[in-house]
Amino acid sequence: MTRSIHNRDWLVRAPESRKMERIEAYFSGHGYTTHRHDTYAIGITLSGVQSFNYRHSKRHSQPGGTVVLHPDEVHDGEAGTSEGFRYRMLYIEPSLIQQVLGGKPLPFIGGGLSNDPRLNIATRRLLNGLDHPLDPLEEEDAIYDMAQALDIAAGSRRGRRLIDYPAAERARLFIHDALHQAITLDDLVQASGRDRWSLSRDFRALYGTSPYRYITQRRLNEARRLVLHGMPLSEAALACGFFDQSHMTRLHTQAFGISPARWLKMLR
Repeated sequence: MTRSIHNRDWLVRAPESRKMERIEAYFSGHGYTTHRHDTYAIGITLSGVQSFNYRHSKRHSQPGGTVVLHPDEVHDGEAGTSEGFRYRMLYIEPSLIQQVLGGKPLPFIGGGLSNDPRLNIATRRLLNGLDHPLDPLEEEDAIYDMAQALDIAAGSRRGRRLIDYPAAERARLFIHDALHQAITLDDLVQASGRDRWSLSRDFRALYGTSPYRYITQRRLNEARRLVLHGMPLSEAALACGFFDQSHMTRLHTQAFGISPARWLKMLR
């Protein structure tokens, strides 16, 4: 995955996985505008200084530590020096972490940066060898280690009682089955068997985002998949339930801090 870093921004995606997205990228200056997404963003800085605003403070990641951005937390990204920065990042859905933790509140790394060596080892295990797909069993094992390391690095916290994990998971699975149709909160209430406000609270605690933003992100991910397979942006927007291309572009920028057109250009 060697790339020139002479003032040209680039982004490379690892072979497609059903479990997560893994990337390596280089930015010479500005990277991402302010945005938030409903996955964990966990990664390492390979060279330079990776700077970002996160929870009302400016953070600076350098080689050696681990970046851990919690779902739904607003952040941006830029080079901290004139040399630019190069990094690797994985984006993993909280539902996969929940399958390991079994309904505990999501681990939270307050400052977005961790020096925990166990977490760094677990992260590097998933980010090494981006040229090749992970063996399925290896990937499952690494996700387990990642979830446990996150939980330890975040420190033990008392979870809010009466979180109904099975009900929230029923709602999440219903979303995936009904993604290509209009979905209302009443639909999720019926699917989960939980009242709307308890379901909304539990969904946020377990998956790090609201049901609405979870649905939007799934549709954006499907639109990305379609355009990578050659579908025009305008057609992908309509196919995934957006009003038009501009609607999709606005939500894509809010979710990823970059327009879909610029994202495609960097990949090419």
